[in-house]
Amino acid sequence: MEEFIRCYEEIYPRMYKTAYYYLKNAEEAKDAVQDAALISYEKWGQLREKEKYAAWMMQILVNRCKRRMRTWFRKEDDIEDILSNRSEETSKETDFAMQAAVKEVFWELKDEERLIVALSVFGGYTGEEIAGILEKNPSTIRSKYRRALKKMREKLEG
Repeated sequence: MEEFIRCYEEIYPRMYKTAYYYLKNAEEAKDAVQDAALISYEKWGQLREKEKYAAWMMQILVNRCKRRMRTWFRKEDDIEDILSNRSEETSKETDFAMQAAVKEVFWELKDEERLIVALSVFGGYTGEEIAGILEKNPSTIRSKYRRALKKMREKLEG
């Protein structure tokens, strides 16, 4: 129990950031993190290599976020209504216009591209760690990450 709590407390800030930037809603992000924590606690005994806890936990979190988003769309909510909450919590710094533009192009990325960028930029994960979380080849993840950033750059400059 103590080992689980120590591991969870260590990864919680990254989990919340990732869920928030993926879901763009503070309450939904908290709920997704709590769901993931409960699942990981229940299955803690099944994890053979405890040093892989962070990657395992992030995979659970990503799945919970995806499930929450599918629920939104099943309810036929308008995506703009769901995402409108993000502007309420944005800081009022002088670079607000740039932040808004970056967020807009971020949300125009495909789901997988957005997830890779979020895990890298907001979660601080390396290409290899993201590959482990998404169960993909590391070179594929790095290529998709570079292409996603290039898309964002082109849209911002265009």
